[in-house]
Amino acid sequence: MKVNTKYLNETWKLFILKNDLGMEINILNFGGIITKISTPGKNGKVENVVLGYDNYKDYKTDPYFFGAIIGRVAGRIENAHFSLNGKQYELETNDGVNHLHGGSNGFHQVLWEGETFESDAYAGVTLHYISSDGENGFPGNVKTAVTYTLTNDNELILDYWAQTDETTPFTLTNHSYFNLTGNLRDTIHNHHVTIASHQFAELDDALIPTGKLLDVKNTPFDFTQGQKLREGIVSNTEQNQIVGNGFDHYFIFDYGKKENVFVREETSGRTLTIETNQPGMVMYTSNNLDDGITLSEGTTKKYLGVCFETQGFAGSLHGSNFPSIILKAGDKYQKRTAFRFGIDY
Repeated sequence: MKVNTKYLNETWKLFILKNDLGMEINILNFGGIITKISTPGKNGKVENVVLGYDNYKDYKTDPYFFGAIIGRVAGRIENAHFSLNGKQYELETNDGVNHLHGGSNGFHQVLWEGETFESDAYAGVTLHYISSDGENGFPGNVKTAVTYTLTNDNELILDYWAQTDETTPFTLTNHSYFNLTGNLRDTIHNHHVTIASHQFAELDDALIPTGKLLDVKNTPFDFTQGQKLREGIVSNTEQNQIVGNGFDHYFIFDYGKKENVFVREETSGRTLTIETNQPGMVMYTSNNLDDGITLSEGTTKKYLGVCFETQGFAGSLHGSNFPSIILKAGDKYQKRTAFRFGIDY
């Protein structure tokens, strides 16, 4: 196991984690961005399985949140406001009339302090950031830490920790776009995905939750037995169409299931298992990704990656059907999501 630190300029650092099996993960201190995950396929070739820019400077103006830490609140907040303890808070309208992913200067746009660690069994980096009271409209001073640990089991573990001195909404996620074909060889249409979820949040035309939880049965949202993402991309179901033909929905995880998500890509043999203590996730199939932006292994196009944004649900600020994302003063926010990569021969 090994950790290297590369200085890209006076303030930006790239942390490079390597294990004994040939897996490598690159992480920027800017935005906590995962710029690359290189992992073996069934042919033994180690290839990148996430979308990342060829030029690091492009992350500064990235509208797609490639690989970044999202906070203070991941997801959309309806009409860019919320009420808490009798007080109304106004937020930036950076997604039409709504607030998205913590704002244009959210956690994906800040410099984090980093400290590395390594042993025979793992290597990693912990990033720290203090978000001040009123930052992007949110109350409270929030101390935040995100730890990235790479193991010799080809597992990337993300541990999120935070504490606030004033009650505030708070839920973090990582916004990596996965493509298991390797080096962006193909789109994600044929990624076979299994999700331990029998319910998802219905969206309106503005992609805001209606407050209803829908049953996945007999819909393209039923991944309980596994299916290819293609099924939802080509579907004429209204919920698939309103997000641009595909998925951009919150799935509530079934209680008590250890393995929340399993992904298999046949041509490369790569698999991805996701386990988390978050109550659900947004699965986003890059329906709105523009064409022709230069990445490290090619150029962008629709359906080039799929995000598994494990998180609490911002819709809970305006609806009671969803798990709360309120972090009380003095309480600790402690969440974990583990991504384990394998090979299915």
